[in-house]
Order: sequence, then C-alpha cells, then structure tokens
Amino acid sequence: MGLMKLKRNKKYSYKPRYYKGDGNPYELKHKFDGYRKTVNTPKGIKAKFNAALDEYQNDRDDSVNKRVFIIAGVLILLFLFLIGFDLSIFFPKG
Repeated sequence: MGLMKLKRNKKYSYKPRYYKGDGNPYELKHKFDGYRKTVNTPKGIKAKFNAALDEYQNDRDDSVNKRVFIIAGVLILLFLFLIGFDLSIFFPKG
C-alpha cells in the first residue's frame, strides 16, 4: 500500500501574505494584548490585590487620583450627613 500513496510535496512552503517573520503567523492574538494588564489576570485575592497595588504605584495618573479623592470625600460627607454629624464644629462662628 505504501507504493500507491502520493509523495508529500516538500517544495511547497506557504507563508501568509503579510507575514513579517515575527512569532507564529497562525496565532490569534489581539494587537494590544502585550500592553494590557487585564489579559491573563492572576487568580486569588492576594494576587489580585498585589496586581492592583502594583498598577496604582507604577501607572500614576493624577486625574484618576484626584477623582478618587473627590469621590471618597463626597462619600464621607454623605455618610456624616446620614448619621447626623454636626459639621458646624469645623466652621468659625461669625
């Protein structure tokens, strides 16, 4: 039976049209996956907390920090208002 089989074509080497020679051309990978931190996220609460802390320390964005502080301040004031805290102790009597 081996005599009747067709020979394998060894001369044919297919390359995709726009292949530049980097990596595997058949790998389906998004263009920006290398730059994202959300791809292949760590499992477990400790690893997630460490990843969030690392991202906060290394990727500083002042507008985000300001926004976080404003939101935290508004939530604290809302909480103080709901429990009936007297805010007049912070203002001078005039």
